[in-house]
Amino acid sequence: MRRTLIALALLMGSLSPVLAEVNVGIGINLPGVSIGINLPAFPQLVPVPGYPVYYAPQLPSNYFFYEGMYWVYEGDDWYASSWYNGPWNRIGPERVPLFVLRIPVRYYRSPPPYFRGWRTDAAPRWGEHWGPGWEDQRRGWDRWDRRAVPAPAPLPTYQRRYDGDRYPQREQQQTLRERNYRYQPRDADVRQHFREQNPPVAVSRPSGPPQGEARRPPPEQRPVERDQRNAPRPPPEQRPAERDQRNAPRPPQEQRPVERDQRNAPRPPPEQRPVERDQRNAAPMPPEKAIPERRNAPPESRRAPDRGPDRGPDRDREQERNK
Repeated sequence: MRRTLIALALLMGSLSPVLAEVNVGIGINLPGVSIGINLPAFPQLVPVPGYPVYYAPQLPSNYFFYEGMYWVYEGDDWYASSWYNGPWNRIGPERVPLFVLRIPVRYYRSPPPYFRGWRTDAAPRWGEHWGPGWEDQRRGWDRWDRRAVPAPAPLPTYQRRYDGDRYPQREQQQTLRERNYRYQPRDADVRQHFREQNPPVAVSRPSGPPQGEARRPPPEQRPVERDQRNAPRPPPEQRPAERDQRNAPRPPQEQRPVERDQRNAPRPPPEQRPVERDQRNAAPMPPEKAIPERRNAPPESRRAPDRGPDRGPDRDREQERNK
């Protein structure tokens, strides 16, 4: 019995490393995996002088930020994420952005052993590490105009509000980013990675017509009155009489209604005009019938009529003026 237990213990001990390797291998190849980085809060990021890249000097990992995304070199692979704590997607060596490959060795806080002996102020020797096949694909990756380096992208500082238990799930990250971070990557490789990790959300639309709007029937089922606007115009002999009256010839003058031609009738002689209309042209009245001019009348005629005892002081003043 004891020998059996010892044999089982030895067998389980020999299988444990194999199982561990399988789990790690499967985890790395899956999208959105954990790569051993679990940040409690938004990291401090510092610009790399002369490069449009940031690095995290306080983290014991090769952690960078470029063009709105985070880049980590762990083991022998590159990983990218649009949020500071993942989930991370593995990026093949042939698809890593050029300025990420150009980061000098000295800014790798946890460099792999094969970095030893390489210049710290130069980029890693990726061609020597990944072989001539990779170097043929990325030929010229270590040559660029240092006077035309693009400006670094702004940091997504809005992510500082989401730490610990408040860190959003992958489904919420895209919505929060679109709401708070409007920067669009200029690097073509970064744009491709971002679209792969944040595919556009498909909006489902109903197959039928919108609510409150009826579907338009086909032309053969539409009412006749709707299509009359496109119908050919009938010939003149078939048009309604009332529509063509505007083009009918005018009747002779003797057949026109009397009331319409009164404006052109000759005026009657003065003796036949109404008296009230010709008063404005009446002869002036004779002098003896005219009203005497009060301005030339004697003083006694210009006196105001006696209004009786109600005049009071006015009458007394008038009498004194006449004395």
